[in-house]
Amino acid sequence: MRDIKIIGVPLDLGAGRRGVDMGPSAARLAGLADHLRQLGHQVTDLGNLDVAEPETHQISDSRLKFLSEITATCAQLAEEVGKTLEEKKFPLVLGGDHSIAMGTIAGVAAFHKRLQQKIGVIWIDAHGDMNSPETTPSGNIHGMPLAVCLGKGVPQLINIAGEFRKLNPAHVVLIGVRSLDQREQEFIRESGITVFSMTDIDRLGIYNVMTEALRIATQETHALHVSLDMDSLDPSEAPGVGTPALGGLTYREAHTIMEMIADTGILGSLEIVEINPILDIKNTTAELAVELAASGLGKRII
Repeated sequence: MRDIKIIGVPLDLGAGRRGVDMGPSAARLAGLADHLRQLGHQVTDLGNLDVAEPETHQISDSRLKFLSEITATCAQLAEEVGKTLEEKKFPLVLGGDHSIAMGTIAGVAAFHKRLQQKIGVIWIDAHGDMNSPETTPSGNIHGMPLAVCLGKGVPQLINIAGEFRKLNPAHVVLIGVRSLDQREQEFIRESGITVFSMTDIDRLGIYNVMTEALRIATQETHALHVSLDMDSLDPSEAPGVGTPALGGLTYREAHTIMEMIADTGILGSLEIVEINPILDIKNTTAELAVELAASGLGKRII
């Protein structure tokens, strides 16, 4: 059983729509801590990090909206995640928009770098999150975090928690993608990461996709980080997200993903992002996020 620390990051500066700042509260309301304790885990909730609100700050660069504020939050998060790992505890990070992944992954990568260890990442998302200031159509930083973690972007973000590339593309797998910008597609093809689109899942089946994804992400790595964007699921399953895209993961496909991740035994950190209660129906998306967290942390049907 694990000693889990829940870290809330109510950041919505990276998104184009308000509401994901309430995601951590929605997951807590859905009984996250109790579900994990019922599995035998020890759970401590650290509450939320203090983050800036868009109404109190000005946008200085339309290609990198709220850059300084997002950088500060991600640096704070990286420090908290690193401290959690040093205490031999499991960081469970609740977003907020997906820009927080830059902080979570920076903290995880810096911790393992000190130990001369490699990490693998499974990024579950409808979108690639691989834009840059040059390619972004919106300037919203939640469309850039995976690119940043791979070393593409502005120094302020790339160098959170240290001046080194946080992820090796050979150990990164993107799953569930179905909505990409044209120039983002080009970078993804050139990046060296492995991508399983929804078309691949349709053709191969989720079991075969995950078998190969886990082989790639866990080969020669010491820990696995999972970044789960709730918009990876079909909107019929998870309506409360800011950027829904039709044709997403089904309920059972998402659970199979998390159950197979749990079976590896090397899940070292988890973040769940982009829950938007304003757009949700009776907290359905947050409740599903809690179920998926439980599956990733050991819950089984029998």
